[in-house]
Amino acid sequence: MKHKSSNYLIRFFIWFLGISTIAIALFLFAYIFWKGKDVMSLSFLLDKPSGVPVGTAGGIFPALMGSIYLGGLSAFIGGILGIGAAVYLVFYGGKGYLEKMLNLAITGLSGIPSILFGLVGYTVLIYFFGIQRSLICSAISVSAMIIPFVAIRAKKIFEEKGTEYMNNSLGLGLSREYTLRKLIFPECFVELLSTVALGMSYGMGAVAPILYTGAVMLANVPQKLTDPFMSLSYHLYMLVNNGFSLEYAYGTAFVLMLLLLVIQLLCRFAVKIRRKESI
Repeated sequence: MKHKSSNYLIRFFIWFLGISTIAIALFLFAYIFWKGKDVMSLSFLLDKPSGVPVGTAGGIFPALMGSIYLGGLSAFIGGILGIGAAVYLVFYGGKGYLEKMLNLAITGLSGIPSILFGLVGYTVLIYFFGIQRSLICSAISVSAMIIPFVAIRAKKIFEEKGTEYMNNSLGLGLSREYTLRKLIFPECFVELLSTVALGMSYGMGAVAPILYTGAVMLANVPQKLTDPFMSLSYHLYMLVNNGFSLEYAYGTAFVLMLLLLVIQLLCRFAVKIRRKESI
């Protein structure tokens, strides 16, 4: 009887935690939408910021596009480096000094505060190399932040789905490179793409790495990698920090949350379709 009561208590506790998580997420979306609903319109999405101070009127289109550009570029750089590190650790590395250092580097990067990526990016790229504050500087800083995010998850994907292919292929006399190109990458492609996209969402929501490296309060949609840019997260930070307009801040926050949610839903949909095709 006592054992059964303990089981019911554990189930209730787990159920309560799950419902609480869902309730918190729904509350955040509903609350932010309700606070910013008065500014939500098509013009809010397609117009440039205006007003005095800037951001108290107009729209957020340059910030929306700037966030997408930043996320895509940083995901491309960080994705290549993160997946490359995972490939080396799972399929090429052993238990030597280099592998231990690489694991330590990935673990260490995952625990560094995001503001330090912005500070180092500013010091190295802007102060030392003389590059102006721009989209490429911010993308490099953000990509460094998402490398461990991608590497840790990609390593798990390769260990679960790729090691058996590699062992069997090596036993048949096939090269590692051929196995990676023809078997492992195609098999893991959707999961890897989902991981990189989630890293993209992580980078798009960060303010600290772009604070000193390229984000500005007002700019056009960047035409070159060396142009400064607007970002939804930075625009939101400036609106709230300076107390310009809470309605526009909530509207910007809702668009950012909706954009990140759409990216994650697309990733989950792609994984689901892939799993159905493999059955």
